This record gives sequence, C-alpha cells and structure tokens, in this order.
Amino acid sequence: MKTYLIDPSTFPWGALIPVLAIELALDAYVIVDAIRHPRVRNLPRWAWVLLTLFANPFGAIAYILAGRSHDR
Repeated sequence: MKTYLIDPSTFPWGALIPVLAIELALDAYVIVDAIRHPRVRNLPRWAWVLLTLFANPFGAIAYILAGRSHDR
C-alpha cells in the first residue's frame, strides 16, 4: 500500500488547469518571440528555446528579463 502526502482522489486537479494554461501561453510567447526577432541577448537563440522548454517557468522568465533585446 502506498502512502501519499496528498490523497490523489481528493486533490483539486481542476485548480491546476489555469496554471498549466498560463505556463503554456508563456512558453509559446517566449518561443515565438525568440524565433521572430533578429536579436536576442546573452545566449544564442537555440539556447533560449531549450531553456524555455526544459526549465519551466524559470527559462521563460529568464528570457523575458535577460534575453529580449531592447531595440524592439
């Protein structure tokens, strides 16, 4: 018998849907922004895309703060 910290049958899974939707929208925005704009800062474009995909949500936040170029 498994012991759970939170009982999965009573966990409010519906509360995670808005959080996941926001995360997906943020990732999509960052990836499209990194691909469309000709200049990014501090890392190559491919590195920002990989960081965004694999370090959720910190990669996307890092791109917005440190990767977006100021000449828009």
